[in-house]
Parts: sequence; C-alpha cells; structure tokens
Amino acid sequence: MFTLRRYRPADQQAVEQLHVTVLKETGAYLGRGPWDDDVYAIEEHYLNNGGEFLIGECDGKIVAMGALKRTDAERAEIKRMRVLPEYQGRGYGQRLLEALEARARALGYRLLHLDTSVLQTAAQRLYTKNGFREVGRSFYQQAQSSGESESRPLEKILYEKPLI
Repeated sequence: MFTLRRYRPADQQAVEQLHVTVLKETGAYLGRGPWDDDVYAIEEHYLNNGGEFLIGECDGKIVAMGALKRTDAERAEIKRMRVLPEYQGRGYGQRLLEALEARARALGYRLLHLDTSVLQTAAQRLYTKNGFREVGRSFYQQAQSSGESESRPLEKILYEKPLI
C-alpha cells in the first residue's frame, strides 16, 4: 500500500539515495553540485521556509518524494519529484503532485512553477496532463568531472500553472 507523509530527519539518507538513483536512471544526473544543495538540507530549504517535502512509502520503503519550495509570497516551485523506476507507472507521481498542489493552495500560493530535463519524458507527460504549460527552456550546467575537458549542458523545460 502506498502512503504519503511529511519528511522526517531520519529519511535523509533514503532521500539522497532516491534522488541520485532516479536521476541516474534517466541520464539526467549531473553529479553533486550547488544545484542540489537543497536535497541535503530539507528542513532549511523547504519545511522552515513556507514549503513542504513529502515522502511516498510502500510497505515501509521510501519509493517516492516531492517538494514544494516558496519562491515569493504568491509563487512556489514543485521540486524533487522522484519515483523509483520499479514503482513508476502506478500513479504515485500523480498522487504526490496532487498533494503538493493542495498544500500550495492551503499556503495561499497563486502560481506553481517547475522545471524538468528534456530527458525526463514521463515527468513532462505528468506535468502537461495536470495543466502545467511550457513557458520556456534553459540549461542545467553539468559538473566538470576528471578527464573531461569541458562540461556539457543539459536542456530543461520550464513550466507554470496558475492555482485557481
């Protein structure tokens, strides 16, 4: 049975592992860098700053996560939507997104925004199915690893959705 609950500090290691595992599976992992500092400081970036961080469990195992991050008084960003590959296609991402949208409304936000990489096609389908519209494109900058002479950018799609 799949259940959603709020993040607890004891979840930290599982959250970090889930984050890396899912991004590696899609080919979107850029290595550890400042772009994912929030994953290593959940309370600071989300829970203590007008946001939310939800954990999805199946039989006590953390298999999904998603977050809501305040960006200003009326806007919040959907972040860190992850579902382990072997648990995808079961509606868990949909349930996470619905719960985060409900929390955003309860907190008084009027607009949600997010980004996802061009490689994460399942995420793109989830967001467009739920009323998010593409508003632009940009790039994540990949970390330079030893042996590489230059870093490679990864294209991202920017989405928005007004909350009515």
